[in-house]
Amino acid sequence: MWVLIMQDTDQTVTIGATVPTGFELTAAEEVQEKLGATARVSKNRGRIYFDITTDKLIEVHHLKSLDNLFVVVKEYEDYQFKATKEEVLLDWQELATKLPWTNALEVWKLNNSIRKKKGRRKRPNPTKSDQCENVSAKCPDTVPSDPEELLENCETLEVTENQADVSPNLENDSEEDKPSEPQDQDSELMPLKFRVTCSRAGDKHCFTSNDAARDFGGAVQEFFQWKADMTKFDVEVLLNIHNNEVVVGIALTVESLHRRNITHFGPTTLRSTLAYGMLRLCKPQVSDVIVDPMCGTGAIPLEGAMEWQNSFFIAGDNNGTAVSRSVNNIKHILKKTQDGGSPSGLPLDIVQWDLCNLPMRSSSVDIIITDMPFGKRVGSRKKNWELYPLCLREMARVCKPGTGKAALLTQDKKCFTKALLQMGGLWKKLHTVWVNVGGLHAGVFVLKRTNVIFGISSGDKTEPHTATEAQKENLGDASLSV
Repeated sequence: MWVLIMQDTDQTVTIGATVPTGFELTAAEEVQEKLGATARVSKNRGRIYFDITTDKLIEVHHLKSLDNLFVVVKEYEDYQFKATKEEVLLDWQELATKLPWTNALEVWKLNNSIRKKKGRRKRPNPTKSDQCENVSAKCPDTVPSDPEELLENCETLEVTENQADVSPNLENDSEEDKPSEPQDQDSELMPLKFRVTCSRAGDKHCFTSNDAARDFGGAVQEFFQWKADMTKFDVEVLLNIHNNEVVVGIALTVESLHRRNITHFGPTTLRSTLAYGMLRLCKPQVSDVIVDPMCGTGAIPLEGAMEWQNSFFIAGDNNGTAVSRSVNNIKHILKKTQDGGSPSGLPLDIVQWDLCNLPMRSSSVDIIITDMPFGKRVGSRKKNWELYPLCLREMARVCKPGTGKAALLTQDKKCFTKALLQMGGLWKKLHTVWVNVGGLHAGVFVLKRTNVIFGISSGDKTEPHTATEAQKENLGDASLSV
C-alpha cells in the first residue's frame, strides 16, 4: 500500500486556478497584489498558474478572483501525442507511473488540514438554479436549450471537446455527485478513493476526453492501488488538455469558491468571482460612493463592501423579492463575520427604487457597477430597447462628470451599443472585457463619465427622469440581475 509522508519544511509548488473567462489578467493582478507572486495566463482561457510556498496556501483560498484551485503535478507546454489512438492511450497509461506525484500529494494533504480547520460550510437546500448546475456537471456533453441556467463550468462550454469525469470500472451510482470528506491517511486503514476529471480543447486529437480519462485513470488506480469512485472520492485527479498543452493536477477545492457569500439565490444570480472582477476594473478608492442600481441578489455590493470597506455601497432594485434576497444575503454575511470575531456592519445600504428615477442627487456617485438584464430569463430583448437608454441616461445624471466610471455587464451587445450612441456624449467607452456567463458570450463595458453637463441635450432633464406608466409596466421584471 502506498504511504504518504509529509515534510515539515515549506516547499514551492505551482498552483493552478480557474477564473471567470475574460478576467484572467484581473485575477493575475490580485495574485501579485496579495501574494507577491507572478501569475501566468494559460493558453486555455479561464486558467492561471502561479508559484507559492506552502505556508501561503491558506491565503490562496482567500483570493476573491479564483473559482477552483488545484496543485500542478506536471505541466507540458508542448506534449507530443502519438499518431494513433491506440498509441496515445498506451502513452496515458505509461504517463501515470512517470509523474512526480509526491509533492502534489503532500500539498493535497496539507490543504485537507486547512479545510478541516476552516470547517466546511453547510449548503442550504438546493435552489432550482443549483439543480441545473448539478445536471450540467453530470452531463457535460449536453448543452441546455436555456444556457443561462448554467452558473458553473463556463470554461467547459466554450471548448471544442466536452469535459469528462471518468473513474475506471465504475458502475452507475444513483447518489448525488459530490465528494466525501477526505480520509485521514495517517492510519492507513483504507485506500483512498479517487476519480479522474478530463477536460479537452482542440480539434486535432485522435482521442476523446472519455478515452483519456479512462486509460489514465486506470493507470493511476494500478499505480497507487486506490479505489475508483465517481461520487464519494477523496482525491480528484485533473487532466487538462488544450491542443498540445497538457497539465496534470490534483484538485484542492470541493466546490467552487464563487459560492462563498450567496445563500439566497435568484433566477440568474451573478457569480461572486465575476462580481469581484467587475469591481476591480473600476479600482474603487477611499470614500467612493458606488451604486448598483439593479442589484438582484446583491452579489456585487456584497463583494465590494467586504473588500473595499473604506468606500460606501448603495444597491437597489425595483423588484421587492430581489431586495429581500439581498437583505437576507447581507444578514448571512453579518452573522458569519460576527461568529468569526470580525467587526459587525458593512458600508452598504439596500433600497427598493425605480431604476429610471433614482432617489439620488445629480453628480453624487463615483462608480456604477451593475449586471443588466440580458432579455432572456429576465425581461426581453424588446423591452431592453426602451430600458437601456433610460438606464444609461439616469446613470449619467447621478454620476460625477469627468471622474465617474461604470462597469456594465450585458449579453445584449447590439442594444447596449445603440443606447450608448444615443447618450449625446455623456459616456465614453474605455474598453470591453468579453466574458462567458453561463455559456453566453457577454461583455463588461467599462465607461467613463465625460465632462458633458447633464441636461444640455434635448433628451436630458435637469431633474430625475420619471418613467411613463407604459414604461413602468415594461420595466416590471427587468431589474433582476443576470
